[in-house]
Amino acid sequence: MKKIVLTGGGTAGHVTPNIALLPALQKAGYEITYMGSYDGIEKKLVADFNISYVGISTGKFRRYLDLRNFTDPFRVIKGFSEARKFLKSYQPDVVFSKGGFVSVPVVRAAASLGIPCIIHESDMTPGLANKLCISAAAKICCNFPETLKLLPENKAVLTGSPIRSELSQGNKLAGLDLCGFTANKPVIMVIGGSLGAANVNKAVRDALPKLLEDFQVVHICGKDKMDNLLLTTPGYKQFEYVKAELKDLFAMADLVISRAGANAICELLALKKPNILIPLPASSSRGDQILNAQSFEAQGFSIVINEDDLLTDLLVDRVHELYFTRQTYFEAMNRSGQIDSIKTIIGLLDRAVQAD
Repeated sequence: MKKIVLTGGGTAGHVTPNIALLPALQKAGYEITYMGSYDGIEKKLVADFNISYVGISTGKFRRYLDLRNFTDPFRVIKGFSEARKFLKSYQPDVVFSKGGFVSVPVVRAAASLGIPCIIHESDMTPGLANKLCISAAAKICCNFPETLKLLPENKAVLTGSPIRSELSQGNKLAGLDLCGFTANKPVIMVIGGSLGAANVNKAVRDALPKLLEDFQVVHICGKDKMDNLLLTTPGYKQFEYVKAELKDLFAMADLVISRAGANAICELLALKKPNILIPLPASSSRGDQILNAQSFEAQGFSIVINEDDLLTDLLVDRVHELYFTRQTYFEAMNRSGQIDSIKTIIGLLDRAVQAD
């Protein structure tokens, strides 16, 4: 049996694409081990999937002044030693890294042992952790055409991001029933999220009187961000978050309003959902969501509204514009080469194993 080590962590965005790969890896005959931090979010997320988990010491790479900058290098060195010891014993055929600070010692240790590594960069511009791994990687997968020119030409592959297959298996009627919606009025799905989405939530709620004239709205607004005054508003349904039901809500949605995190927008692309993106402003991030959104707009997948321009009338106008031209966006997404990412990545992994 072929052996693979998956790594990536620190945030859910560095873990869920790895989880999306699990069924295809198992079908392709891989024995799977996940390597992450001792108690990070990756350990919690992987726990439900009955695969081996190995924890190592980790440190964070910060661009700002912090006392931990003086101690974390020692944790990274320890993590490198722990990763190398395990990899030398386990002898995997290949390592796949989704990024995050935990991945650096794993990838560098694998490279020191001659184990081929394939890494994946979600955002338009490579993050610091992946920058530290590029020289050790056999191939570098990415989500955006613009990223290709930022990576070594002989290593970069445009794959898109692995998306959980169950998201495409939703039931529209189940979604309508869950929300108490009718089948004869289109549905907008709003994915506000929990990080920095207060302005998006407010803009959508301010626009509800006009939006609900023509649409129904399901709003995933984030933990503790429901508006109790709107709980009985006809045609408007709020959730703090959803898990298994998400696929049904996607199946029901005609349009989506979302932040522009790489994994979120790749899900919209894979599901071919016409969308409006409201990226996190540069003041709240490193600006990657702005670049992500601009790429999707340039490819014809999305309409973009900058948060600073987020006024009620503009949002309502853009929603109507998107709805009446939605077929154009659907056709652009249908032509994309970034949809069948899991098949492409499995092919890269198999070739890396065969070449080793």
